[in-house]
Amino acid sequence: MQKILVANRGEIALRIMRTLKDMGIKSVAVFSEADRNAPFVRYADEAYCIGPAPSNQSYLLGDRIIEVALSCKAEGIHPGYGFLSENAGFARAVAKAGLCFIGPPPESMEQMGDKLSAKATAKSQHVPMIPGSDGAISDYNAALTLAREIGFPLLIKASAGGGGKGMRLVNHEDELQEQMRRAISEAESAFGNGAVFIERYASGPRHIEIQILADTHGNAVYLFERECSIQRRHQKLIEEAPSCILSPALRAEMGQCAVRVAMSCGYTGAGTVEFLLDDQNRFYFLEMNTRLQVEHPVTELITGVDLVREQIRIARGERLRFTQDDLKIQGHAIEVRVCAEDPKNQFLPDIGTLKVYKPPMGPGVRVDDGFEAGMDIPIYYDPMISKLIVHGETREVAIARMLRAISEYTIIGVETTLEFCAFALQHEAFTSGTFDTGFISTFFTPEQLTSAGCSTQTREAAAIIAGKVFTVPQHKPSANTPIGNWQKRR
Repeated sequence: MQKILVANRGEIALRIMRTLKDMGIKSVAVFSEADRNAPFVRYADEAYCIGPAPSNQSYLLGDRIIEVALSCKAEGIHPGYGFLSENAGFARAVAKAGLCFIGPPPESMEQMGDKLSAKATAKSQHVPMIPGSDGAISDYNAALTLAREIGFPLLIKASAGGGGKGMRLVNHEDELQEQMRRAISEAESAFGNGAVFIERYASGPRHIEIQILADTHGNAVYLFERECSIQRRHQKLIEEAPSCILSPALRAEMGQCAVRVAMSCGYTGAGTVEFLLDDQNRFYFLEMNTRLQVEHPVTELITGVDLVREQIRIARGERLRFTQDDLKIQGHAIEVRVCAEDPKNQFLPDIGTLKVYKPPMGPGVRVDDGFEAGMDIPIYYDPMISKLIVHGETREVAIARMLRAISEYTIIGVETTLEFCAFALQHEAFTSGTFDTGFISTFFTPEQLTSAGCSTQTREAAAIIAGKVFTVPQHKPSANTPIGNWQKRR
């Protein structure tokens, strides 16, 4: 492949394009009207506007994206994550158009994208499972009988769900009927599929995921684990690799389970098998994500493997260049998601203009971002501004480096999660490795940031008075202004 269209936006589009440039492959961007002046659009060799800002009028228009790919003679499409990345229908349409979809086969997506069929697949491979319903459950009386068998607390989860949508925690029997009704309603609204299932809630759970790669020649490896337990609304905020709690034997057992799951569904490319680890160090299959993960950089830093490069090589039909024995853990990496959210107000999204945007630099620091000073945070998409990633020889060095990087990260104009991440990284539960997915509800209150820090307005005033931070004028070309060696198409 000599030209690849990236069917995504923001930091992940830019991150993929950089690997394409490393490989000597031309990149094509597609963008909404809201993203016309975004860095990823200017970075691409070619860029085409595909519609208005709302994603259902732009980034979710698979037919329009394929049309652009064919018209510009691209040979493949990389979907990134989110949007159409796990849409089996889109993957089939790409292949039908004679293009290469840089991801797994649509059949694998379907098998692992539905949580019930994914559980059945994992169970067939003798992967430990959390006790719960074997299939969808819609009758309250049947749900109540099962709930009494497995015990409370329990989780109601949407079969087609993700990102915490359609998920409800039920602590007592008298909550079951109402929470089940809400889960079904939310699942129908979010996914068009109201099927839900029930499983026991693991006490003190940690969220551990295993990165896998599989080629089209029957070879598969696991690239160790990522610890993703610091979450809000079932969505991750801090990720690290490796986990500080896994023994080499447990790591190998979980990794081998992940590979068996991938091989059993004919998986190819990069994927992630997610597990819950309880307070007794027993692990249970959770789900499989059939795409690149937001937190993939921490795996890249501890293995030296560019996962996007490997995705492209596998899509071209090449064999994996390494075996399991070749892979070694090198140091420790931590990623924090820098989101335009206000931790002092229940992590609600915050919109506005990036009056000042100055990311950190220095040894062991990587910033994957898609914004620059002067840009607005769009209300139409995920509020993530960037991913801040660090690497160090040890976990202690990585924590210290991340705290340094956070202190150097200057963002004025919107509230962000940076202050919370600094709080979490310094908390004894995190530094000692004794935290779980309940970290925020157990240890965090908004008052801890209010008393320890200062407001956005105060920081902005201080920056102006000191004269030490300057905004960078945003380059806003007209619709027909050539940039580099290409010109935007309307």
